[in-house]
Amino acid sequence: MSAYVLVLFESNFIAPLIAGWFNDAYGWRWTMHLGAMIAAVSFVILFFGAEETMYFRHVIEGVEPASRDSDETDGVKSKTPDEIDTKGIDATDIDVKLSHSTGELHSSRSPPRPYAEKLKPFVLLSGRPSPRQMFGMMIRPLIIILRFPCIAWAGFIYGINLSWYQVLNGTASPVLSAPPYNWPAAFVGCIYVGPMVGAVFGCIWSGAIADKLAIYLARRNRGIREPEQRLWPLAVAGVFSGAGLITWGVGAYHGIHWIGLAFGLGMLVFGLTVGGSIAIAYAVDCFPQIGGESMASVMVIRNTIGFGLSFAITPWYTGMGLQNCFITAGFVSIACMATFLLFLWKGKTLRRWSADAYWGYAATSIVGAH
Repeated sequence: MSAYVLVLFESNFIAPLIAGWFNDAYGWRWTMHLGAMIAAVSFVILFFGAEETMYFRHVIEGVEPASRDSDETDGVKSKTPDEIDTKGIDATDIDVKLSHSTGELHSSRSPPRPYAEKLKPFVLLSGRPSPRQMFGMMIRPLIIILRFPCIAWAGFIYGINLSWYQVLNGTASPVLSAPPYNWPAAFVGCIYVGPMVGAVFGCIWSGAIADKLAIYLARRNRGIREPEQRLWPLAVAGVFSGAGLITWGVGAYHGIHWIGLAFGLGMLVFGLTVGGSIAIAYAVDCFPQIGGESMASVMVIRNTIGFGLSFAITPWYTGMGLQNCFITAGFVSIACMATFLLFLWKGKTLRRWSADAYWGYAATSIVGAH
C-alpha cells in the first residue's frame, strides 16, 4: 500500500518539475499540448495492451468446506452459508450460490478469448455478472460508507491528507513567483524535489517500519493481529504534517530561505504519504473480503474532500493571510490525524458492529465471486 501511494504522489510531483522547465522553454500553450499528446499515447497503449484485470475468486473468507472435520481452522471459526446474515443488504439480485457440500462458489469457466474480442469494451459471459448486477454494485460503495464506520474514517484520513497536497499545489506558484523569491516557472517546479524526498521517507515509514511494528504488537498480543495495530505510525505523521504546513506558511510569510520552504514541504508530504497508505491498509485489514468495494468507498470520500478544498484554499489564504491560514491548517491536520486514538480505543467494537453486514456483503459481492 505504501508503494502504491508513493507512486501516486511521486508522479504528481514529477509532472510540475518537468512542466516548469518546459513552460519556460516553449510557453504554457505547448505545455498543454505536450500533456494532451502524452495522454493520447497512454490511451492507445492502455486500450491495445491492457486487458481486464478483474479476477473472480472461488472462496469467501470464513466459509470453510463442510467436509472438514473441525469447525475451526487456524483458530478462526468457519461459517456456513446459512450463517451469513444478508439482512439489510441492498437488493441487487446478485445470484451467488454457495455449495453446502464444498463451501465454494459455483463457477463456470469460459474458454480463452481471441485478442480482437478482448478489445471489446463490454462483453457478457456465462456465469459473469449481468449489467443489472454491475449497476447495483456501483451503488454499494456509497452504502458501505454508512454501514462501515472504519471504512468511512479511513476515507476521511486519506481525504484530509490529499487536501494538504491540494494546498501545496494551490500555493506553490503564487508564493514563489512573487517577491521576495520572484522565481520563474522552472524554479517553482524544482521546489517539488523536497516533497519527492519526503514521500520516499513516508513510504519507508508506512511500509517496512509500520509492518515490523504491527508484527511486534501482534506478538505482544499473544500472536493475535488486530488492524488497529497498524495505526500507531499516524502519531508521527500527524506531527510532521502539522509542522510542515506551519513551516511552509509562516516561512513564506516571513520570506525565509527557500531551503526552509522545501524542508517544510518535505515534512508535509511525509505525513500525507503515511496517512494515505495507512488509511488504505487499515480499510483492507478490517474487511478484506470486500476490499475492492471498500476502496471505491474510500476514493469517493477522498476525492470529495480533496475536490472541495482545492476550491477553498485560494480564498482561505488570501482572506486570512499565509501565516494565520497555515497555522490553522497545521493544527487542523494534527487534530484530524489524532482521531486514530479513537479507533485504537473503539475500532474493534465498530468492526464487531459491522460484522453481520460484512458477511452479507461478502456473500453477495460479484467482485469477490467466481
